[in-house]
Amino acid sequence: MSTSLSGVPTIDPDDLLDSTDVAELLGLARYNAVSTYRQRYPDFPAPLVAKGRCHLWRRQDVEAWAVATRRRPTT
Repeated sequence: MSTSLSGVPTIDPDDLLDSTDVAELLGLARYNAVSTYRQRYPDFPAPLVAKGRCHLWRRQDVEAWAVATRRRPTT
């Protein structure tokens, strides 16, 4: 994440993940399992955007959580 001239952090849109992307990154079979993870694990990263049914996470946050909790799938 970089900072704009106004001091506001900027986010590369390519770094944003929706529930389907998060599920894929974590090796989950279904996107709605992300909702279960959010309820089950209090340390699961909060989405940067949560408006209605739209939730977007920063890739780096989810990857860091997956590594720290050893939930990263083996490739």
